Amino acid sequence: MKNFSKYRKRAGYALVALASACVAAGTVSCSGKGDKAEYSEHLTEAVLPDTLIVATLYSPSSYFIYRDEPMGYDYDIISRFAEEKGLALKIEVAPSVHRAIEMLDSGKVDLIAYEIPEITEYKDRLTPCGPRSETHQVLVQPRKEGRAQITDVTDLPGREVAVEEGTKYYYRLQNLDEELGGGIKIDAIDSDTIDTEALIEMVAEGEVPLTIVDNDIAQINATYFPTLDISVDVSFPQASAWAVSTKNAWLGDSIDVWLDTDKSREADAELHKRYFEQERAPQVAMSLDLSDGTISKYDHLFRKYAPEINWDWRLLASQSFQESKFNPKARSWAGARGLMQIMPRTARAYQLAANKMNDPESSIATSVKLLDDLDKMLMKKVPDDRERLKFILAAYNGGIGHVTDAMNLAEKYGLDPTKWDGNVEKAVLMKSNPEYYNDPVVKYGYMRGRETAGYVERIMKYYERFKREIPA
Repeated sequence: MKNFSKYRKRAGYALVALASACVAAGTVSCSGKGDKAEYSEHLTEAVLPDTLIVATLYSPSSYFIYRDEPMGYDYDIISRFAEEKGLALKIEVAPSVHRAIEMLDSGKVDLIAYEIPEITEYKDRLTPCGPRSETHQVLVQPRKEGRAQITDVTDLPGREVAVEEGTKYYYRLQNLDEELGGGIKIDAIDSDTIDTEALIEMVAEGEVPLTIVDNDIAQINATYFPTLDISVDVSFPQASAWAVSTKNAWLGDSIDVWLDTDKSREADAELHKRYFEQERAPQVAMSLDLSDGTISKYDHLFRKYAPEINWDWRLLASQSFQESKFNPKARSWAGARGLMQIMPRTARAYQLAANKMNDPESSIATSVKLLDDLDKMLMKKVPDDRERLKFILAAYNGGIGHVTDAMNLAEKYGLDPTKWDGNVEKAVLMKSNPEYYNDPVVKYGYMRGRETAGYVERIMKYYERFKREIPA
């Protein structure tokens, strides 16, 4: 978890520095009264800008786009800072930490809101600020009878561990093998065919025995697969934090002072729970009783609204089953609500009042409007009506931007951008790999592609079952 207490001392220094600046300004008081011309040069520089320009990187934790809404632990914190200070916020996404630091050095951005290692190399260029964390690599393993099988890295010799070849995890495992005198069976996987999140899922499903990843990635994925154990560290911790230029250390101090309050600590605890602890919606099993000839008690609503988009009502019911298990009070970790899991921004865009988000008919009616708009956006790119259904479902789940990115990737890498199965579906999976979500043809960055690919697959399976067992 991010550690606010570590910058409490810095926050105190910041208050002293600001007070000293006020004294140095002569007749200017700390309340801001007096002749503005008498502000010291330092204090003038220390005035927060109207627009705060922030560099970050796409990642599963810091910043990503989900259902067309920007999200992320670091993004949410800096957004709250900007809002409370009355600042406009501009996000600049860098392809790498190195590039983000270059942007800070050149003055193109004011702050890096991403975990930057606190190392000697950066000491003369960067001033750490914001949430502190200690990043380290952990062993990902399945629990047996509720307990971890391996409790220490010294138990790894003789075990098989799968990692992506050529990554930091691969090199750490090689070093660990040397430190332990050999014996670890390193299964080096081609990173072009699999990625970190896929390996974690494979561990959860018993397809590979073990893997290692960064602790924050492990925490996020454990919310999807609660049967995993991620308690065993396999590397030393590396302190990291946000960063400002040493020339603008006052900005870092301002952020630290703002963070060092009870209100901010409470908000941080809520964000940490949201992104790193709250269990994500599990995959819905096909365990629905259709013996009475109905799919749900909302069948009449699916029949009413599906014709507005020329859908079979059983397909709309299949989507609702995947979204909420027909629970109108369902609420996701991301804030989606209701029978069709409408996101807050979508609700506002389609004028769905907050107090109506859990109303079954309102939820279905709004989702149909969104589905219709997605259909119109994709019609020219995917002309086949039946094929386009899968693209629409994918866009509903992951966002139209990510689907468009995947179509661009598919075309670039020799796949058919108008076909879903084995083509754009494959490109969607590629978007959880940094090599591809930082590709120039990609505009919306990281995506948890396995979630969207599985979403489409499961809905189509439900639909096939409902067509067989339920009359139209």
